[in-house]
Amino acid sequence: MKQLHIVLIPAMAQGHMIPMLEMAKLFTSRGIKTTIIATPAFAGPVTKSRQSGHDIGLSVTDFPPKGSSLPDHVASFDQISTPDLVTKFLRAMELLQGPVETILQELQPNCVVSDMFLPWTADSAAKFGIPRLVFFGSSCFSRCLSEEMELQKPYKNVSSDSEPFVLGGLPHELNFVRSQLPPFHLQEEENDFKKLFSQISESAKNTYGEVVNSFYELESAYLDHFKNVLGKKAWQIGPLLLCSNEAERKSQRGKESAIDEHECLAWLDSKRPNSVVYVCFGSSATFTKAQLHETAAGLEESGQDFIWVVRKGKDQENELDLLPQGFEERVKGKGLIIRGWAPQLMILDHPAIGAFVTHSGWNSTLEGICAGVPMITWPVFAEQFYNEKLVTEVLETGVSVGNKRWMRVASEGVGRDAVVEAVEQIMLGGGAAEMRRRAKYYKEMARKAIEEGGSSYNSLNALMEELSTYVHPTKHNIN
Repeated sequence: MKQLHIVLIPAMAQGHMIPMLEMAKLFTSRGIKTTIIATPAFAGPVTKSRQSGHDIGLSVTDFPPKGSSLPDHVASFDQISTPDLVTKFLRAMELLQGPVETILQELQPNCVVSDMFLPWTADSAAKFGIPRLVFFGSSCFSRCLSEEMELQKPYKNVSSDSEPFVLGGLPHELNFVRSQLPPFHLQEEENDFKKLFSQISESAKNTYGEVVNSFYELESAYLDHFKNVLGKKAWQIGPLLLCSNEAERKSQRGKESAIDEHECLAWLDSKRPNSVVYVCFGSSATFTKAQLHETAAGLEESGQDFIWVVRKGKDQENELDLLPQGFEERVKGKGLIIRGWAPQLMILDHPAIGAFVTHSGWNSTLEGICAGVPMITWPVFAEQFYNEKLVTEVLETGVSVGNKRWMRVASEGVGRDAVVEAVEQIMLGGGAAEMRRRAKYYKEMARKAIEEGGSSYNSLNALMEELSTYVHPTKHNIN
């Protein structure tokens, strides 16, 4: 088999860059030549990986690009706080097409793996006669749900945001309310995100297939539905986070930690097995001050030991003012507050962790699955309300805190009683032991999937085989 050269093009957001870099590591470990096209703000992790011995190529292109009206200091989607910046950021991503095609012209790869938020890469790949694989960075379960939601539009049959409806035609019967769906999908009039998702949908016609950061044993019924019912080509090659070695995984995933890792470990070592609740909402979710106060009250009233990663919202100046007065003094010894980036994998893998309160972003959900930890789901936006259903109703490895409102920023509305109830249910409830047993089972399945002969290992083999014999349709027609 000839050596393949795959170019990966991530979007400018931590949650999108991290799995794309892990994918590059996986590809290189299997003999594929890889190059990542990154912007300056996201080149650092690639450089660090190269220094650690991963033979990953790097091409850097300016962002914001020439001709963009985006302020120079805005380098990542995590920094977006206002609607006008959303418009400028999306336009700036479109303007990357020219610089990226110049790089592709120079590299002449066999294949492009593109983030979903860069739909123009379908045209770029076609220009060079190479296949484009798209990476949504989400579960196959959520891909099935979003496709079926778009096809069926069951939310049109209810009279209010709180009236439940069933999303049918799937392996499980799943109930939703309209307030859990992205507002821009529900609006009739055109808007930036609606336009983007329309372009994403259109680009699928010119896309070879999808690579999925998941494994067959986790969501087999939905991988089958995706391929056989929805007619999509997809290869599950995850969990990608297990493709880095353990030391790298625990120390390098994302940004520098905001806490001394030895201090964090010493604190955890002093706790009993399965006794600590870990609370973290990823790099993009933000909450109002009122919600942070309710969360604090709930954690305190639950009586459980906890680690809570607190980040200020876009409109909150001083992160020291976010928590109730005297809270940290009252919970000293029982609660550890981390302000900023936490060494999440190291924490989740510690035997003291008994539950993970998560926003249900797919990266974090997979981290919980690979650590074998039951989850309290607290989705806030994106496809997180879908991932919640996978954890709580399909895998049955978690419970919901009960948030029903999709909010891009400044999420609120979950009371302290709901926090206490969810914590007690997962730590002390009658079904807690069974939930823990199931969580440990999927952890084991995840490890087996990426080993030689495992489902994800074989799936990547099949993809490499297809790519090595690929002939572009137009080239084929000419011959």
